[in-house]
Amino acid sequence: MLKAARELGIVFFPAFDWAISPTHPERQERLLYTLDQLKEEGVFDIPGIREYKPEVAGEADVDRVHFCFPETSGVVSPSHLVSAGGAIRAGRLFMEKKAAKAFAMVRPPGHHAMKCVHGARGFCNINIEAVMIERLREEYGPLRVAIVDTDCHHGDGTQDIYWNDPDTLFISLHQDGRTLYPGTGFAHELGGPGALGATVNVPLPPGTSDEGFLYVAEHLIRPLLDDFKPDLVVNSAGQDNHFSDPITDMAFSAQGYAKLTEIVNADLAVLEGGYSIQGALPYVNLGIVLSMAGLDYSHVREPGFEPSRVRQGSAVTDYIRRQCVDIRKLAKNPPPRQRSGEMVGEWFVRRKTLYYDTDHITEYQTESVLVCPDCPGVLKIESESSRTPLCLGVQIPIRACPRCRSEGERVFEEGAKSGRYKVSRLIDRAGKRYERVGG
Repeated sequence: MLKAARELGIVFFPAFDWAISPTHPERQERLLYTLDQLKEEGVFDIPGIREYKPEVAGEADVDRVHFCFPETSGVVSPSHLVSAGGAIRAGRLFMEKKAAKAFAMVRPPGHHAMKCVHGARGFCNINIEAVMIERLREEYGPLRVAIVDTDCHHGDGTQDIYWNDPDTLFISLHQDGRTLYPGTGFAHELGGPGALGATVNVPLPPGTSDEGFLYVAEHLIRPLLDDFKPDLVVNSAGQDNHFSDPITDMAFSAQGYAKLTEIVNADLAVLEGGYSIQGALPYVNLGIVLSMAGLDYSHVREPGFEPSRVRQGSAVTDYIRRQCVDIRKLAKNPPPRQRSGEMVGEWFVRRKTLYYDTDHITEYQTESVLVCPDCPGVLKIESESSRTPLCLGVQIPIRACPRCRSEGERVFEEGAKSGRYKVSRLIDRAGKRYERVGG
């Protein structure tokens, strides 16, 4: 009798009541076709594979991660909270050893949602992986976490949230930002001053197929994970690298995704993008499920797949192999001089202008991190947008030293009293103190 080699929990939530528009590819059918495929293949009849219902995240879970301006309730809908809750349920299944692996097959997605949130960008309002990871850290203690983002679009939001966190390795492989939204994710983006090398970007040329993705997985991602030795590996499992995806230019297959899943060997997968909702997602998700469960996926074939038609050229192959060598060197020996900002006293300062393409909001942000030899340092963000006046966010990290705890409290309290900011927010991870003043 067929039985899963590893117990797999699947958390399913199609978000019936949420869509960007009735005809937009980010709509409920993205997952309904997948559910039909999994049932048709008898996946839920295989011992060791079980479906679970999502939890519902609370605003407190969001506020542990994000500075939502002017208020959290104006940014998230019930569907976003259930999607994040689905990721949390998957994480808890793994942490409590109720499943060897878990796949949160949920929407809306989240990897374009940054530390500050004024609205939706890239179909994302809140970062569901980050909300899940920080809930797990709150409940189960410090965790060394690796996130491997395999969405075709650079995971700029996840990168932004963990830019200054040396305990979180973020690896994103994606279509080169010179050719696709959001236009970021280049190899020189390596993390903040206290976390250099903990951000690794692998921009791939259009037309990359199974050969290229699997080469990166074997020769770059796997060695980086082995060196980092995480307690938890999370796959942001975007599926828009598929050759049939309508909004990207890659050539990956369902079987390639399954093999990539096997190589990365993530403990948790969380669905991100993927917009070929009939021709790709049902088959890619099936391949990922079988791979995570340790089952044979060699029979998975999507319609229209002809390897000779989507195979990458030799120039692409050579380019990717050179990239892997160069990126590995950068990650292991990052240059101390950063291109993304400047030192102002003891603070490293970055100034950013961000556009929320889904909600048509422009944000102007100044991010400052206190460079500290003893901890990741206090984070201070001043942010205003075309809809919201100037706001303040201050984060004290989990491993904050006494000096940084004191400085973070001082910056927040002075900002809250100054009258300069419409809203002042404090995320004190060390003291589990979360406050909001103003509004």
